[in-house]
Amino acid sequence: MGMPDSEGHGPTDGLPDLPPEWGRVVVPDDAAALAEEARQLRRELRRQARTRRWRRRLGLAPRPDGRPPLALPVLVLVISVLTTLAGLMAVTWPRAPRSSGSPSVVPYPTATLVTDQPLPALDLVDAADSPVSLRSLLPAVIVLVDACTCGDRVAEAAAAAPTGVTVVTVAGGRDVEPAPAPGVRALADPAGGLRAFLHLPARPGTATALLVDRESRLVRVVPELGTVEDYRADLARLAG
Repeated sequence: MGMPDSEGHGPTDGLPDLPPEWGRVVVPDDAAALAEEARQLRRELRRQARTRRWRRRLGLAPRPDGRPPLALPVLVLVISVLTTLAGLMAVTWPRAPRSSGSPSVVPYPTATLVTDQPLPALDLVDAADSPVSLRSLLPAVIVLVDACTCGDRVAEAAAAAPTGVTVVTVAGGRDVEPAPAPGVRALADPAGGLRAFLHLPARPGTATALLVDRESRLVRVVPELGTVEDYRADLARLAG
C-alpha cells in the first residue's frame, strides 16, 4: 500500500491525489476506531431518507420535469384563504349585547318627526262603507281606536273640543266602532294609511290622537291619549 506524500494529500503509488481541501487523511490501523463516525453517518443518512419521504408525501419534492413543487404555493394559498375567512367571521359574527346591569328602556316613539307636515289626502269609510275624505272634516281631533276604543277619553275630547273642531274616531279594518259620544264621527281605515303615515305601531290598551288644523297641517300627535289637559292648549290652536 502506498505511503502518503510529505504533505499528506494522498498515496504516491499511482493513485490520484485526494482533494487538498480534505486536509491530512489518516487511516487508522484498527477499523473499530471508525465505529462512532459510522454510527453518526448512518443516523444522518436515515434522517435524510425520512426527510425525503415526507417531502414526497407533502408534494415538496422536486418534480420530475425540474419545475418547482406545487404543494408549497397551494399551502400558502389555503392559509391565506382561511385567514381571510376567519377575519370575515370575526367581523360579521353576531355579538351578544353588553349588559350594563340594568334593563334597557326603549322609549315609545314620539311623533315629533311628523308634526308640521300636511296630513295626506286619505279617504276612509263610514258605517255604510261609503268613502269619506278625511280632509273634509278638518280641523279635527282624529283618534285612532284600532288598539283601544277608549270611550271615556274620546268623550272627554269631544266635550273639550271648541266649536268647529270635529272629533273623529278611526278603527282598523272595515268595521266602524260606534261613536262613544254625540257629535263624534266614526270611521274606519281599511288600508291602515294613518298608521303608515305616522310610523307609530298600535299599542294594546291605548289610543293615538292627531290634532290637525283646517289647512291640513299636523299640529300635534299624542301617542297615548290621556287626559284632555295634556293637549287642551292645542285644541285652541285648531279653532284659530
